[in-house]
Amino acid sequence: MKITADLHVHSRFSRAASKNISPSSLDYWARVKGIDLVGTGDCTHPVWLEELRGQLDEAEDGFFILKKGIRAASGAAPGSNTVPRFVLTGEICTIYKKAGRTRKVHHLVILPGFRAAAAFQAGLGRAGNIRSDGRPVLGIDSRELLSLLLEADERSLLIPAHIWTPWFSVLGAKSGFDSIDECYGDLAAFIPAVETGLSSNPPMNWAVPSLNCFSIISNSDAHSPEKLGREATVFRMDLSYPSLAAALKGDAFGGDSAGILRTLEFFPQEGKYYYDGHRKCGAGIGPRE
Repeated sequence: MKITADLHVHSRFSRAASKNISPSSLDYWARVKGIDLVGTGDCTHPVWLEELRGQLDEAEDGFFILKKGIRAASGAAPGSNTVPRFVLTGEICTIYKKAGRTRKVHHLVILPGFRAAAAFQAGLGRAGNIRSDGRPVLGIDSRELLSLLLEADERSLLIPAHIWTPWFSVLGAKSGFDSIDECYGDLAAFIPAVETGLSSNPPMNWAVPSLNCFSIISNSDAHSPEKLGREATVFRMDLSYPSLAAALKGDAFGGDSAGILRTLEFFPQEGKYYYDGHRKCGAGIGPRE
């Protein structure tokens, strides 16, 4: 079946995020937008994870739905009969020095259930402070982060987030690397996909040969519930975590097997990082230039 998914969102525990974000508000806006599968965001934050545990019921293997009584209290959503599924996700910022440069990389993680999330949370808690921000900032190497994730549960997935953002991404011009392999080393083979970010789309990413072995997905990175779906990915998959994992690894783009059918894109040229230059000086340099 076709599943529209927005996997990268945040909770009210993230800095610069709306205080109105709750499981019920994410469920409501997913129904408004017709999103079938939404990431919980911030699953590494202890308070948010407990809130999710208390308000979600398991629907399928690794997928959850909002408890019926909570949904009824949030009211009907116009234009959609969707019953959104949730999958446990989070974003993590790693800042560290490697090869003589300071690296700042954001990572989207997807976990197969609460037990895996709790184990990952415990591992991260030993590496740094996970309570001060829903998107924790940790001084560990990106490869070490991926290793901790796989130790928590080998079914867990890591996707480099908004990979072209200059300041905080795996390929960022200011603080990133020249390739995914350079960042994650021998564990790069465990990465199924990369995320476009608001300022790029799949064709722009397809122009980079080193990315050919990764699926390409898009998500909203929503910091308020009404921003859900400003970017999303349409998968061919069943409703289960194993099927999501297979689709992320398939990259079918229209084929018959589990994979990605298309992405829904924000206009890249309207994204914050599409044009180079300096806003205060009024200097702007387009991609061709």
